[in-house]
Amino acid sequence: GSLVAAVLEHSGHLDKEHLGAHVGRLSRREEVWSLMNNKYSEFLPSVQNREDMVAEVEGLSRDIDLLKVAIENEVQQDLNVAFTEFTELKRQLERDSVVLSVLKKLQEFDTAMKELSAALLEEKYMPAAQRLEKARSSLRNVESHGGFELKIPKALRKELTVQEQNIIYQLGKEWQKLVVWKLPPSKGSSSLEAVVLSELHLHTVPPPGEDAAVPPITAVLQALAVLGELHYKLKDFGQLLMEYILKPLISYPSLEAVTEEQPDVFILRFRSQELALDEFSPIKVFDQIRLIFEVLHKYLLNVPLEQPGKDGKDGRVTLAELLGELIWEELSNCLIHSCLVHSVPSSSSQLEQYKEVIESTKEFEKALKEMQFLKQDKTALLKYACNVNFHFANKKCQDLIKAARKLMTSEIHDTVKITPDSSIALPELPSPGSGDHPKTQGPSDLLDSGTVNVGRESSLSQSTLSLPTCRISSSVQQLVELAYNTMEEAKTSTKFCCLQLCNCVRDIFYVFCEVVPRYHRENLQKLPQLAAIHYNNCMYIAHHLLTLGHQFRYLSSAVLSDCGGTFVDVVPDFKKLGMECFLAQMQVQKRGVLDRLWSARNFSSMDDDENYRAANKSVKQVLHQLKGLGTVWQDVLPVHMYCKAMGTLLNAALAEIVTRIAALEDISAEGADRLYSLCKIMVDEGPQVFTPLLEEDKNKKYQEEVPVYVQKWMTFKELMIILRANLQEIVDRWADGKGPLAEQFSAPEVKSLIRALFQNTERRAAALARIK
Repeated sequence: GSLVAAVLEHSGHLDKEHLGAHVGRLSRREEVWSLMNNKYSEFLPSVQNREDMVAEVEGLSRDIDLLKVAIENEVQQDLNVAFTEFTELKRQLERDSVVLSVLKKLQEFDTAMKELSAALLEEKYMPAAQRLEKARSSLRNVESHGGFELKIPKALRKELTVQEQNIIYQLGKEWQKLVVWKLPPSKGSSSLEAVVLSELHLHTVPPPGEDAAVPPITAVLQALAVLGELHYKLKDFGQLLMEYILKPLISYPSLEAVTEEQPDVFILRFRSQELALDEFSPIKVFDQIRLIFEVLHKYLLNVPLEQPGKDGKDGRVTLAELLGELIWEELSNCLIHSCLVHSVPSSSSQLEQYKEVIESTKEFEKALKEMQFLKQDKTALLKYACNVNFHFANKKCQDLIKAARKLMTSEIHDTVKITPDSSIALPELPSPGSGDHPKTQGPSDLLDSGTVNVGRESSLSQSTLSLPTCRISSSVQQLVELAYNTMEEAKTSTKFCCLQLCNCVRDIFYVFCEVVPRYHRENLQKLPQLAAIHYNNCMYIAHHLLTLGHQFRYLSSAVLSDCGGTFVDVVPDFKKLGMECFLAQMQVQKRGVLDRLWSARNFSSMDDDENYRAANKSVKQVLHQLKGLGTVWQDVLPVHMYCKAMGTLLNAALAEIVTRIAALEDISAEGADRLYSLCKIMVDEGPQVFTPLLEEDKNKKYQEEVPVYVQKWMTFKELMIILRANLQEIVDRWADGKGPLAEQFSAPEVKSLIRALFQNTERRAAALARIK
């Protein structure tokens, strides 16, 4: 009211409206101010409370800081001291525990060693061995604790070793009492006489009259097993068993095992049958070895050992199992390579009988498995025996290759005569149109008939496809027969054997191409007769290879395809092989002919007696060489080949003589006469080298046909005519290049001979002018 009055008093000049509005605003302001005072009066106590709380918190913080300082300075030090004392006490406790444990193990060791000594004195070897293992385990536990510098474990180790060797030594003595070998004086000898002296004695019960009884075999063997020594004993026993009992039974068919049982010992020895057997019978060998293992199983091997098997499976192993693991691999290999391999049949007809061997092998393995000597998964012998077809094929092929190689390395000069009528023992051949099935038709039906029909109106002689008459090595004839017989056997064999035998036949001929030229190389180079025989051999084999595959086409087509089909592809190799050898021999003979003609002094100055004698000698040497060669090849080479070869060599001699005479620049009248006489010797005696047949009267035909085989024969005769002809005769025989002389010599060669034979005259010039 005072404020309003003051305002009114101050603003006395305001009108009423303005004054009313102003008073309203003042009233509202006063209300707001009053509200603010109320809120302030309410907020002020809370602010005061908070300030009190802050002061209290600051006081508590100061107290905490004081307490922290007190803990760090006093309590923490006490805690560190207590923790150190606790750690030391814990370490001392652990050490005392270890010491106590070591003392306990030492006590166990001492107890075990005392019990071991007591058991050993009582010959209780199994408990002794167990105590030894207990002592070894205790000592091992003591030595495993580190941080101890104790001298006592070293002494205990030494004592343990002494006791271990002591028990092993005594067990060894007991083993020697149980298993006694009586071997021949010369140890290691494998002769039949030494093997018969070998004996094995098994002492299964104590001998009567002895105070120290032999311990039971079970205790000794189990003690050895516990000590880990049984393996070494069994290994030595297995080696002796293999060397002196099992291997001799396998290697000597005449040996027979003899057993003798006495009250205190079982004896195993041998005896040799009076009639020695040459064949290895697997059935007999299996029976003998099974007898040996049955005896060993009864008296030695049927002992269970208190140890798990090597694979960690439950159950105990027997001594038979351990011995089987040691020697079975060697024994099975010996049985396979020294017995079963020899019993594999050598012919297809014997394969059926081999079933007995397979059955015997099965029974043998079954018996060994029942005795626990052999594990169930071991079937090496049975697999080998059942795979007889494979082994038969391999053995057959090896025998064939061996027989073929023997024939290839035999003497070549041992020959047989082959004629067109000769025939080899062939199998039944299929008739035309019969497909792959053979018809009952013997070899004579095809080879001995007069003709072979090739059409309705024409026929071929039997000798059309036959070899000409010649000589071949008897070994090669046998080799071809071997191939035929092998193919015949393949016909009745299984598919696998058939394939192997067909491949073997092919291999035989491949081996021939490699072996014969190398093995007989020196003789083939030096001896012309052997070179000719080798040529015939190759042609003979090639002849049969042409039809060998066709003759056996009724074999399985798949088999023939796998082994290369027919043998035609090998024919060129054999022809090349024969031709190369014979051509090399022809080159040697040709060089010999030319070397002898070199001593003729080029046939110059024949009016000189010395030159004439040299030329005459060289001509006669050439003829002598050819005649000797003809004798060597006589009745060996086919006639056509003989004449061709001799004609080639004689032609080389005549061509050389013609070339040298035609090259002369001056020939005197006397020299021409002497040259003519030398040429006449060649013409008269040259045909005599053609003696392909043993019958002399049959050789005249080939001697008259010399111009057919000697290319330079007519040229040589024309040369002889020129040596005695005059100029007109030479011109007439030239006949302007159309006469017989022109057929053999060229114009320059004739002119050269005219200039050498005749003096330089107008007539010679005229004659030379006519030669063109």
